[in-house]
Amino acid sequence: MPGATTRRAVEVKEAILKALIYVQHLLGTGHAVRAAAIARALGARGVDALFVSGNALPPTLSLDGVSILELPHARAADTSFQTILGGDGAPIDAAWKAMRADRLLTAFRDHSPDILLTETYPFGRKKFAFELNPLLDAAHAEGRPLIATSIRDILVRKDDPAKEQRMAEVARDRYDLILIHADGDIVRLKDSFPFADEVEPLVRYTGYVHEPRSAVAPAGDGIDEVIVSCGGGAVGGDLLQAALGARALSQKAGDATWRLLVGHSHGAETLERLAAGAPEGIVVERARPDFPELLKRARLSVSQAGYNTTIDILVAGVPAVFVPFKAGGETEQTQRAELLAARGLAEVVAEEDLTPQSLAAAVDAALARPPARLEVDLGGAATSADILIAEAEKR
Repeated sequence: MPGATTRRAVEVKEAILKALIYVQHLLGTGHAVRAAAIARALGARGVDALFVSGNALPPTLSLDGVSILELPHARAADTSFQTILGGDGAPIDAAWKAMRADRLLTAFRDHSPDILLTETYPFGRKKFAFELNPLLDAAHAEGRPLIATSIRDILVRKDDPAKEQRMAEVARDRYDLILIHADGDIVRLKDSFPFADEVEPLVRYTGYVHEPRSAVAPAGDGIDEVIVSCGGGAVGGDLLQAALGARALSQKAGDATWRLLVGHSHGAETLERLAAGAPEGIVVERARPDFPELLKRARLSVSQAGYNTTIDILVAGVPAVFVPFKAGGETEQTQRAELLAARGLAEVVAEEDLTPQSLAAAVDAALARPPARLEVDLGGAATSADILIAEAEKR
């Protein structure tokens, strides 16, 4: 009947899409920050977004307009990523895995999403296959939402090509989309993944995920300073320690205030120890939400080469020194740092070569470089949301 057809059309038009975004960060917080930005962009477009996190969320993270479910927490015991600890600090066991997998499946069935987005998996987080494979099984069997994976610009290389081949197979067989949060004119999937051709039909480059933060730095803070940071994770302590001695050795920044920002994952003992050892001219404090504004005022940035920090540095246009994290076989930060160094945007100090002397030399070299900027696509969160909604609506 004409009336029934019209009424049904109105119902479909007014239906609200639902999305479930899964993220598991283990040491740093960059994975959660990117996923949260996409969740907020989906929420801003009217999608009922459920953000499912497998670890404690950083206190500076905003998830306005998004529902949050924190699963029982899991984190890496150390930089080898070999042992996963639960919230009680004990290694996770079979019973813990079964309990968490059940909670994730319950969340999926209760929310009944039209869009399922898994951050990193299957291109990482293999240790969480115990809950992600059942989640994918349920998604294929129950309602069949759009299934997408969300990955950063550069993947960590595996020592066994068979592992990378398996990643490609899972992506090809079980996923509809691979969202790569990079500017395709700067870096491509094939640059860090040898089986990129096998999944090319699924790939969409979204641009880098970057959302300006509204926190305004107090007057005077950051002006002509050296900002030393180590991200939101529990690594980077050696970089902060080296910076304490590097200021006095620098010819081009020895007159500047050096501001050391200690990540929230570092305990109070680390903060107190660094503050007690700080000579005159060095300020030691907790990481701040106005970090991007400090960079815009700074003479120089010294940091690791994590995804979010690097984008903040590119946006600020500040000279930079990178000390990329590489413990546990990590290759991603080194590749990102070297890519930018090759474009004249930074100096790089290898983690194993880090001393106050080498850091001071890199600081001086970075400040001696002619100014350089790199224009990048920073609309990754909005573009990701638009792609997911468009593809879900096609279904």
